[in-house]
Amino acid sequence: MKILASIIYKIYGWKIVGEKPKIKKAVIVSAPHTSNWDFFWGELAFLKIGLKASILMKKEYFFFPLSPILRAFHIIPVDRGNKKSGIVEQMVDAFNSRDEMYLCITPEGSRKKRKRWKRGFLIIALKANVPIYLGGLDYKNKYCNVGPLYYPTGDLDKDMEFIMNHYKNASAKYPEKFSTGD
Repeated sequence: MKILASIIYKIYGWKIVGEKPKIKKAVIVSAPHTSNWDFFWGELAFLKIGLKASILMKKEYFFFPLSPILRAFHIIPVDRGNKKSGIVEQMVDAFNSRDEMYLCITPEGSRKKRKRWKRGFLIIALKANVPIYLGGLDYKNKYCNVGPLYYPTGDLDKDMEFIMNHYKNASAKYPEKFSTGD
């Protein structure tokens, strides 16, 4: 798969900026997220650098024959209706039960334009005591990156402002659907 991902990246002129994370556990923010193509290019990047990054998907999609395919791509089923154990708690438990884990989250929570991003990824990182890689895709320059590394301060407003500022000049597939609060 690594070779296939490398070939596809080369054919389409994409590249990876940065290198595979050296830290064993982290949340990876992926922004902008305006297209289903984001998953395709991001997953190829993870395959190319040999990173087993997980993403979240509603548990309702995990049925045969789709379930084994989704799990092969490290997609984690989440029960959004579980009031006792919310997504944050489910992910903190997942981090605590594994020696290595990379959780890729799109903080916009949608491919539609959102001025306010969801904060769950910050809360997960804080409660699991893991850093955040500020990754993403740049469609204009055709690259995917996994860094830089950011350690949340615990001040959610300050952290979110810093992270959204990091993406101010991001080049989305559909720029009209991307916002950093402007």
